Amino acid sequence: MTLLIQYTLIFASVLSLVALGGCFSEHSGVINLGLEGVMVMGALGGALTLKAMPNASAPAIVFATLGISALCGLVYTLLLGFASINCGADQTLVGTAMNILATAAATVIVKSLNMAENPDNVSSTVQYVSAKKAFIRRIGSFEFNWFMLIALIAIVLAWILLYKTRFGLRLMACGENPQAADSVGINVFFYRWCGVLISGILGGIGGICYITAGVSEWKFETGVAGFGFLSLAVMIFGAWKPVNIALAALLFGFFRALSNVYSGFDALAALGIPGSIYNMLPYIISLVVLALTSQNSRAPKAEGIPYEKGRR
Repeated sequence: MTLLIQYTLIFASVLSLVALGGCFSEHSGVINLGLEGVMVMGALGGALTLKAMPNASAPAIVFATLGISALCGLVYTLLLGFASINCGADQTLVGTAMNILATAAATVIVKSLNMAENPDNVSSTVQYVSAKKAFIRRIGSFEFNWFMLIALIAIVLAWILLYKTRFGLRLMACGENPQAADSVGINVFFYRWCGVLISGILGGIGGICYITAGVSEWKFETGVAGFGFLSLAVMIFGAWKPVNIALAALLFGFFRALSNVYSGFDALAALGIPGSIYNMLPYIISLVVLALTSQNSRAPKAEGIPYEKGRR
């Protein structure tokens, strides 16, 4: 049971961070369908940082890894911001291209670095066995991960920022009615850029959180196994609200955690269900939940619509 709670919380942390990133982007009016790619690039930066700091102090490893992951995610979303906000490109197509590019680019980069160290090593795997321990603290039999606290802080800050500050209200105005926001002096382009860049920061951190959740190495050819898209489902099910997103993340995280611990429960192991079925559960649940709730969900009205100044 302890392992189930532990994995539920860490996977919920990943989903919360990335879904909150999508929430900020969509509240500003930009659909960040490229969250999968942003996670991969954040994971790449974080994994390489962990690999390069095996003997550093724990605080240095934690802050450096978070900073580099966030920076990589932010830089990668510049592609989405420039193409969608400045050039008015189709946001869905840009996000899809970002997802395809990220996994391919990460694979090439890691293979090149591995070959530079050892010409016989052509794998796309990064190992971070010892450095990963900086994020973990034992509390009895429970393995606390600092990402759990980071996700909680992000949820609280997101709620405050969106609903209790001028910045948040203006950001949401740009996603609901950008023409009306512009008419009262709000710089729509600025706030849309802010939403996109925040999504990059949170998505990048979510990426490194995901690949360090249960393993000490990662093969970048596998990407992040669809967790970016699952985070979008969490965001939609959570109705673009931070607290609801956190609750939805716990639900989806629970089903994802089952694939890691089902063999430890006699009742589940006795069913003889293959582990691959448990791996599929979060995605099956997302389809069912979205099919049942999508009619009642209300997205920001202007999301996905390029803004042209002066257009009414």
